[in-house]
Amino acid sequence: MALVIQLKSTLANLVALVSVARSGGDLKAIADLVDSMIATPQMADCLRRCREQADGPALIDGRYPPLQPKMSFLTALPEGSLGRSYAELLLSRGYDPEFFRPRVLSSDAHWLTQRIATTHDIHHVVSGFGTTPEGESGVLAITATQIGFPAYVMLNNAAQVSRFRFKTATYALMSRAIAHGAAIGFSAQPLWLARWEEGWERPVSQWRQQLGITTPANGEAYGLQPWFG
Repeated sequence: MALVIQLKSTLANLVALVSVARSGGDLKAIADLVDSMIATPQMADCLRRCREQADGPALIDGRYPPLQPKMSFLTALPEGSLGRSYAELLLSRGYDPEFFRPRVLSSDAHWLTQRIATTHDIHHVVSGFGTTPEGESGVLAITATQIGFPAYVMLNNAAQVSRFRFKTATYALMSRAIAHGAAIGFSAQPLWLARWEEGWERPVSQWRQQLGITTPANGEAYGLQPWFG
């Protein structure tokens, strides 16, 4: 019976991943993939890694709230601050600040999933990765490296295979972006632990110094253009 359950779960994960590919990265399809991984052994191991990191248990057990900032507050902050830079990124791309799927925080896995989802675009700002497919994979690689967040691992593995198989001319750039994100992931402090809400007014440069991000991706082909922060 356990094997049957595992096979069904694996099939659901693969179906969700295929849906992401067919949709071209539709947010609903990505959310479906993320949710399909919540009750998996991979998520359990991800949570184990989170709890082994300093301050991890405190954030998880305290259900530190998913990010829901007020744009009017963020846009009034000083230029170059984390909050202002985050707001400028969302506004310049026409992103909905509440794009994420509402989830009941009924378990550690649900809480972590929602926290990762709601802070995703902040990771773009502090790491300097752009919003192109390569930039997205680069920023996902940070969390995939630091805690093995299951959906991000699957998405980046699929991205590399897809480029290698169907778009060989762009495979090198995708691989470089993912490698850059992994390098940040190995050298920097875990981004999922950052309490962004307690330092919106601080410059992005200070956040990077605190987190140990010494090689942001802004100057790369897959970096944020224009520069935010």
